[in-house]
Amino acid sequence: MTRNTASGLPRQPRARGRMDVAAKVRAGRSRIADLHQVGSFKALFPHGNSQALHVVTLNTAGGVTGGDRFYLSARAEAQAHMVLTTQAAERIYRAQPGEIGQVRTRLSVAAGARLDWVPQETILFDHAALDRRLEADVAPDGRLLAVEPLILGRAAMGEAVDSGHFTDRWRIRRGDELIFADNLRLSGPIQSVMAATAVGGGARAMASLLLVAPDADLYLDRLRAALGAAGGASLIRPGVLYARCLAADGFILRRHIIPAIQALSGADIPKTWTL
Repeated sequence: MTRNTASGLPRQPRARGRMDVAAKVRAGRSRIADLHQVGSFKALFPHGNSQALHVVTLNTAGGVTGGDRFYLSARAEAQAHMVLTTQAAERIYRAQPGEIGQVRTRLSVAAGARLDWVPQETILFDHAALDRRLEADVAPDGRLLAVEPLILGRAAMGEAVDSGHFTDRWRIRRGDELIFADNLRLSGPIQSVMAATAVGGGARAMASLLLVAPDADLYLDRLRAALGAAGGASLIRPGVLYARCLAADGFILRRHIIPAIQALSGADIPKTWTL
C-alpha cells in the first residue's frame, strides 16, 4: 500500500470503472452496437416500448471518493437514439487530503442521431473532492441533450458542505467547431461561497441544461416556462440552448428540472428517476 504524499497516510484501495457503449439502428429501433465495461461500472438495459435505446449506468462501488477514476464513453451512431441515465444519485464522499476523484464523460452524436444524457443528481458531501469533465462531439444535424444536477449536502438530513472541492468542465463541439464551453469551480468553504448573493443566494442545489439541435430556438420559451424564476435560459448561439437552475434543496430542484427535461426531450423522464 502506497502513502498519500500530502498527508502521509496510507492510500486506500480506489475504485476504477470504465464503460464504452454505442447505439445503432436495426429493424427500426435503436439497439446495442458495442458494449465494453470494466471494474465498478455496469450498464443495465431496461425494456420498454420506446424506439430509443435506454442505458442505465450503475456504480457498484457505491459512490466516488478521492482517488477514484470513472470513464464513460457513449456513442449514438447514424439515426440512432440513446437515452443515458443513472440508476440512482451519485454520491461524492469525503476525500483524504490531497486526493481528488475524477469522472470523465465523452459523448458522440453521429449524423441524424440523438443522445440524451440525463443522469440523476450528483450529491456532494462535506470534504468531498471531485474533478468532472464532459466532452461531446455532435454532427451538424445531430441532437444532444445534456443535464447535470448537483446537490450540496442533503438538507433533509441536516448536511452541509462546509469544505470541499468541485470542478466541472464542459466542452461541446459541432463538426470541428467548439460551440460551447463552461467552467464551474467551487472550492474551500462551499456553503459560505454559495450563500453570497452574487453566487448562489443560499442555494444548495443547482442544475445545468444544454440542448444542441438545429431547432433549439423553438424550445427557448417552453424551457423558460418550466424553470420559472428558479433559472435562466438563453439561446447563446444558433442551435445551442443553455440554462442554469438554482434551488434551496434537491426536492425543489426536481420540481423545476423534471418538467424542463420533458420539455426539451419531448418524452417522459427515465423510470429510474421515479423509483
